[in-house]
Amino acid sequence: MSSIKGPAPPPTKLDGSALRVAIVHSRWNKEVIDALVTGTITKLKEHGVKESNIVVQSVPGSYELPLACSKVISGSHIQAGATATDLLGGLNFGSNTPRSSTPALGQTSSAVAVTMPSQPFDAVIAIGVLIKGSTMHFEYISESVSHALMRVTLDTGVPVIFGVLTALTDDQALERSGIGRGENKGHNHGEDWATAAVE
Repeated sequence: MSSIKGPAPPPTKLDGSALRVAIVHSRWNKEVIDALVTGTITKLKEHGVKESNIVVQSVPGSYELPLACSKVISGSHIQAGATATDLLGGLNFGSNTPRSSTPALGQTSSAVAVTMPSQPFDAVIAIGVLIKGSTMHFEYISESVSHALMRVTLDTGVPVIFGVLTALTDDQALERSGIGRGENKGHNHGEDWATAAVE
């Protein structure tokens, strides 16, 4: 019997070509995390999100995801509002004349101009993996992270996609990242989170 679980297809073809998306992931349960992040990035690109508009950051564990997502969102707003053409904000050190990003004829420049992003993140995908152990730790972390990620969404107005697997066993986590041990490898939920972010 087939499962009734899973999202319905989006109502229209998704086009992420104009979007900027951040992925913030924990480093606990690395094998599963790596598969989920890869699946997420692959699906974002399939939906047209440019590789240069996908930013990936990591934190130690899932408990740190809400703060990191909040900081990534606020940092992108500051970055988008910046008028600087380089990372030093166009500062001059020891010169009364402004620096030019173009060297004069016959001169070489060791400076590299950096174009600052012009838009904040349209969505953030928080990826973590929590696997139940023999203590209450799993329950406390799962509930805290769930509520805090929703709070970041409500406080910032930026969608934070809940990509935190809360698995009861190692096998459940592996199957939900598409790398299960059995004949059926499972489905990589990172793909669903990428689609939700673009939609």
